[in-house]
Amino acid sequence: MIQIVEKIDLNVLFTELSDPEAGGTCFFVGTVRNHSKGHQVTELFFECYDEMALAEMEKIRQTAIEKWGLKKALLVHAVGTMKIGDPIVVVGAASAHRKESFEACRFLIDELKRSVPIWKKEFYMDAETWVQQTP
Repeated sequence: MIQIVEKIDLNVLFTELSDPEAGGTCFFVGTVRNHSKGHQVTELFFECYDEMALAEMEKIRQTAIEKWGLKKALLVHAVGTMKIGDPIVVVGAASAHRKESFEACRFLIDELKRSVPIWKKEFYMDAETWVQQTP
């Protein structure tokens, strides 16, 4: 599963990733924190080029499935305005054993941050700025 959404529902994603052949299911959930580079963050705004982002996310998902023999993998990113504590990105991997799901999950988030065209704007108490995302 790959998706660009306005709101992430963690329960739906857990159900989607569940598989009777998977003994290891690993998630990474990225959330909006209240600070960045010495500034108090009030909210974030994300936008993307959907078609290109989804195509790149699918490449990453397929690579992880093949490399770690996953039963399932997912990458979901939110767009729009996000408040402190909101989930903004979720990646997950389900495999027969935990080692593969942990390794794949790390790969999924690092590659998503490195190569998917999603842009982030941070809003502070006194300013705002577009931010370069880093793995």
